[in-house]
Amino acid sequence: MHELSIAHSLVELAVEAAENSGIRRVQALYMKLGVLSGVVKEALEFSFDVVIEGTPLEGARLVIEDVPVKIFCPNCREARVLPEPFPMRCPLCGTKTGQVIEGREMELYALEGGEEDAGDDN
Repeated sequence: MHELSIAHSLVELAVEAAENSGIRRVQALYMKLGVLSGVVKEALEFSFDVVIEGTPLEGARLVIEDVPVKIFCPNCREARVLPEPFPMRCPLCGTKTGQVIEGREMELYALEGGEEDAGDDN
């Protein structure tokens, strides 16, 4: 299950980004996950919940934006979003293509910081 190592990497990246940005408490991590990324969303969510225990991110949410497959159709000369990842054919004209524009993403793109506990005077 490579989702566990991906979750570990996400936590490391988020902790470093939070420190560099001055975020003391991370409430949420926002990421884009492409359909063709090879990552099982549910397994990543489960792994994330396990990995954050005992870290500065404990209690944070992982918010995943699903990115559909977008291809370029050489016949229509247009980008098209596929309703399903396979077959890689233009949904309008049926032309086969391997020109993937989007859908392979695995990107941590934002952190949401929260308020400190009311009793924290630091």
